[in-house]
This record gives sequence, C-alpha cells and structure tokens, in this order.
Amino acid sequence: MSRIKLRSIVEGNASGDVLFTSEPIAFLQGVDPEKGSVSDQKHEIFAKPFAGKILVFPNAVGSSVGAYVIYRLKKNGIAPKAIINQSADIITASGCALAGIPLFDMADGKISELKHASKVMFKKKESVLLFD
Repeated sequence: MSRIKLRSIVEGNASGDVLFTSEPIAFLQGVDPEKGSVSDQKHEIFAKPFAGKILVFPNAVGSSVGAYVIYRLKKNGIAPKAIINQSADIITASGCALAGIPLFDMADGKISELKHASKVMFKKKESVLLFD
C-alpha cells in the first residue's frame, strides 16, 4: 500500500472506494442533493453517486451556500463517507463541519496520485492516507 500525509480539516476515520475527479465541484449549481451526484452533464463524474464513497476533488467553486448542499446530502443519507481535497476551501470545510463528514487535504503530494486508487483508508490520529 502507498502512503500520503494528509492534513485533517474535519476529523474522522474512513475507508472505502474512491470517486475521483480532477475538476472542481460547484455544490450549489452542480450537485443534486436528492440524487447525491453531480448534475452538471459536462462534469467528468456526472450522475455518479457519492453515497458511501471517498470523494476526491481539487476544491469547490461557487457560492458559499454550497455548504448547505453538503449538509443536505448527509441529511438525505447520500453523502460521501469522507472528502479529500487538494486544498480545502471554505465551502467544503463548512459543509463537512455542519454534516460531520471527515475532510482532509493534501499536506504532501497531489490528488492526481489518487486517480487510479480503488480503495483508501485513513485515521485521524495518524493523518496518513493508505491506498492501493
């Protein structure tokens, strides 16, 4: 297994399958909180469900109200298990804090290292991501 150091933004433990995109996500305009997926047809993970996945993307874009979309995903039971960003932003951090979704960003390395990862695991005390 490979290892990458992470920075914990919203603490938590998680493991699971990766849903990776190299594109930013616009939660307010581009995510359907009832379906739990990207609704923008031009996005590379259009219609792929977040539920139970470790969602990996560079950062969020758009309105800060997007944080409430992340909260609604959790309330609807279709949120990702955790989120990993290249660099955490206020939209994602606020949404994850409200929803209790673990959020990490990359202290070392690039999220592109996770593009072909199938499963990841991390523990808050170690701040290390293990992946295959």
